[in-house]
Amino acid sequence: MKKLLPILALLLIAAPVQAQLEETTIASLSADLASGRTSSERVVRAYLKRIAAMDRKGPRLNSIITLNPQAIEQARALDAERRAGRLRGPLHGVPILLKDNIEVAGMPTTAGSLALVRNDPGRDSPVAAALKAKGAIILGKTNLSEWANFRSERSMSGWSAVGGLTRNPYALDRTTCGSSSGSGAAVAAGFAPGAIGSETNGSVICPSSMMGLVGLKPTVGLIPRTHIVPISHSQDTAGPMARNVRDVAILLSALIASDPADPATADAMAHAQDYAAALDPAKIRGMRIGVLRGGAQPELLARYDVALGVLKGLGATLVEVKKPAMEGMSAASYDVLQYEFKADLNAYLATTRADQVPVRTLSDLIAFDVAHADREMPLFGQDIFAMAQAKAGLDDAAYKAAREKSLRLAGREGIDAMLAENRVDLLVTISYGPAWPSDTVWGDQYEGPGGSTGPAAIAGYPHLTVPMGLVRGLPVGLSFIGTAYAEQTLLDAGLAYEQASGIHVRPTFRPTADTGPELEGNRP
Repeated sequence: MKKLLPILALLLIAAPVQAQLEETTIASLSADLASGRTSSERVVRAYLKRIAAMDRKGPRLNSIITLNPQAIEQARALDAERRAGRLRGPLHGVPILLKDNIEVAGMPTTAGSLALVRNDPGRDSPVAAALKAKGAIILGKTNLSEWANFRSERSMSGWSAVGGLTRNPYALDRTTCGSSSGSGAAVAAGFAPGAIGSETNGSVICPSSMMGLVGLKPTVGLIPRTHIVPISHSQDTAGPMARNVRDVAILLSALIASDPADPATADAMAHAQDYAAALDPAKIRGMRIGVLRGGAQPELLARYDVALGVLKGLGATLVEVKKPAMEGMSAASYDVLQYEFKADLNAYLATTRADQVPVRTLSDLIAFDVAHADREMPLFGQDIFAMAQAKAGLDDAAYKAAREKSLRLAGREGIDAMLAENRVDLLVTISYGPAWPSDTVWGDQYEGPGGSTGPAAIAGYPHLTVPMGLVRGLPVGLSFIGTAYAEQTLLDAGLAYEQASGIHVRPTFRPTADTGPELEGNRP
């Protein structure tokens, strides 16, 4: 019996890891590692086993493009550091996934495109370097909407030529939204406790909302963008995605840095802090929260009314806010993105290795896609690429005018005006409606109720989404939006709502959201 005790102890330690992966958080995993209830190596092996069983098999989520071949070895090294008393913080030994437009040495960074399938210049982005420095294990790279959903107006979110179609764990025939599709699906499915996505407009918030996660699009300039495949230096930012607000705060705290190669981050360290340690849900009492209305689906609006009731019950004062017209904001921003995509992508491609990446400019990329149309463009084309290629340089007067207009309407005359005129601390609204069907004919269907990301994305302001419940079995999110560097306020309010609402529903991996007796009739 004595000989069996060590074996039984190991089994008792390992069992919770496998049994609870869908519910494991960064904070709970960090505590288990600290107490010795598990090890980083054991955790990594458990996640890899689950990924092998469910990402390419089982429900076949297609959420991960590449796994880190050194993950187990790195886990062992971090376990050894822990035994030696060298701890790097709450991420020590915790597996994290990164969107496959963020460079990590030793793994290709494809942006979902066959043109970048061998793109491994052997360098870490500041995002990857920061996570590694804090002891996180980069478990792998997640699938995404190809080129971060900036190739065609008829695109299908979650699809890339490299990774295929990412499927929503709540209903496999429904969109994951995007472009951080794989990051959202993987965390929702229990393939890692957290992931890093990126957003230009909606790419963290939308997949988080539609897959029952907390997602934060931080203030542009808090997190360096160097060695992240770009769309727009005005709007791009990496952002954390996880199961709860505290985990998102832990990840945010680890990523903030000033980077000489990214001028937008010049003031980042002035705002660096431990956002998780500073969390205080009691601060919602007495907050003035501006309520934005929108959408028409009755069940979604009913969910929103319940959420507003929770906030009011917590002691917040709710103020009805009328959204300014912001006429021309979106069109001006779209122009900005096209100008900056051409300039920023050309600059990025110039830093890749010519022996790995056959395209050196956007013009080359357009030609590459035409030459490989059977694999690159089976579902939609590259009309946005063509529009961007036709744009002039960043010294063009039309570009400067569009940037000034979009920034003014979204920021000073948009979010800032709503906050100031109504004397509110933050704004709250529906993040997005429930996920639409993945549609190979029509592509994405953003016209549904919800969709709150534009002003904060264009202004470069923070935006947090927190699960608000289910509509017909599909997750919907509640958005908290503030002015620049208001992350702590949003996180405090989000945590208060999260704790009071108690909402978290496991994905069921059902084949479709559309089955039911109401579709089959009532024949005798």
